[in-house]
Amino acid sequence: EAACRQKQQEPGGADWFHAFTSWLGGFALEFGSPTNEDVKPLVDEADSSHNAVMAEAENIIDLLSRNTEELDSVITGLDGGYIRPKPGGDLLRDGAGVLPTGKNIHALDPYRMPSTGAWVRGQLAAEEVIRQHREANDGKFPETTAVTLWGLDTIKTRGESIAIVLALVGAQPVKEGTGRVVRFDLLPLEELGRPRIDVLASLSGIFRDSFANVVDLLDDMFERAATADEPDDMNFIKKHACELSADGVERPAARLFSNPPGDYGSMVNEVVGTGDWEDESSLGETFASRNSFSYGRNEGSGAGGQKGTARPEVLDKLLATTERVVQEIDSVEYGLTDIQEYYANTGALKKAAENRKAVDSKTGQRKKVTLSVIEAFGGGSGDAAKVPVRDVEDVLRLEYRSKLLNPKWRDAMLAQGSGGAYEVSQRMTAMVGWAATAKVDNFVFNEAAERYALDEEVAQKLQKSNPEAFKNVVRRLLEAAGRGMWETDEDTLDKLRNLYADADDLVERVASSFQKE
Repeated sequence: EAACRQKQQEPGGADWFHAFTSWLGGFALEFGSPTNEDVKPLVDEADSSHNAVMAEAENIIDLLSRNTEELDSVITGLDGGYIRPKPGGDLLRDGAGVLPTGKNIHALDPYRMPSTGAWVRGQLAAEEVIRQHREANDGKFPETTAVTLWGLDTIKTRGESIAIVLALVGAQPVKEGTGRVVRFDLLPLEELGRPRIDVLASLSGIFRDSFANVVDLLDDMFERAATADEPDDMNFIKKHACELSADGVERPAARLFSNPPGDYGSMVNEVVGTGDWEDESSLGETFASRNSFSYGRNEGSGAGGQKGTARPEVLDKLLATTERVVQEIDSVEYGLTDIQEYYANTGALKKAAENRKAVDSKTGQRKKVTLSVIEAFGGGSGDAAKVPVRDVEDVLRLEYRSKLLNPKWRDAMLAQGSGGAYEVSQRMTAMVGWAATAKVDNFVFNEAAERYALDEEVAQKLQKSNPEAFKNVVRRLLEAAGRGMWETDEDTLDKLRNLYADADDLVERVASSFQKE
């Protein structure tokens, strides 16, 4: 007892003591009061585990404190010196091996993706995506699921999104003796136990250019799946390929789509940024027109089919049958609401798929396509049976409450002056983008207006540090109301219009002063 009480006083000891006493109570109920012989092994085990955790924590703290080595390495590099190499990565996902920073980091071997860990998590994520879809659709499997494949996401997760694609299709990586992946083999349907899900793989330009070997392997897998000797109702890839072939469409097994060769981006964020768009559906069509090029081994022109081929007919078919979109978030440092690319690519992909759905005669609306968000740094380790998969609306709601609408986050941005005001402004633009491609709750616009535009003190700080950023904040609120994204009263709109007029005058005065100088 004395040893346990002493343990309770140590750092982290309260949690240990709670767990120990809970176990002790359960033991007593089932087996009677424990003896010293019963308790001692548990105390020793807990003590050893506790010490290991504390030692690891102390080691990480020590490694993080060496971040000054980053500047040292910059100086060494500029002086023509040697900077030691080290693998890069994410501390939470890859462990303390990525520390200390300040080394000449390298990412990964593209011929070894997905890694063992990524393959395990990818399967779990795919299973959860399918489970959630069936639960929401009377047990039906999704015929097509769109999965985004991004370059940095792939590097950080060692190919987790690739693993999700394989698991949905019902395939597995095959490695040679050196550990390099040489083929993606289709699992027998008897072993898979469900239909093969068709996948629209939406490639970023960086993924397309950096992982040509993976593009070739995936393309080969889809070709084999499209011609497999399997019934159509158990192989949706083959089903859709046969339908496209019947319509005379070339390369019906094309599934890897991206921007035109040598080009990058969907251009949706540029359109939203200028405000030069008609309605929500037009953003989906902007995405579709920019991502209609197919890549892969069977497109020819070298590894990854790098010249690409425009195949809008195949893309339209896949978008029309897409019932769910999957997006991974690979970092704890930024999320869906922090950068423009998420709504400009994944949100616009969702909208493009919805544009091709039939109109429901009862509601007059097109069927919604679910966007599933997977955090690459959550779950799948201690409890290997779970990888959290959440709907985009829930993720947006959480992010807005914890960042943009959080007074502590706002104050931290204000303290950063012009740069902080710019960050606020960018998130307001992204909020309009998400409202157009998914859904943003009305309370988000209400509270954003209260915290950044209608709060006189905050408004003055924003105008002083970055007049253009404040003007954009007010402009996006007015735009959201004008496009029907935000319902508010006329008095609030009048205040915002007056603020916008004042902000516009201030920007003009600042611009004039620079011209005179």
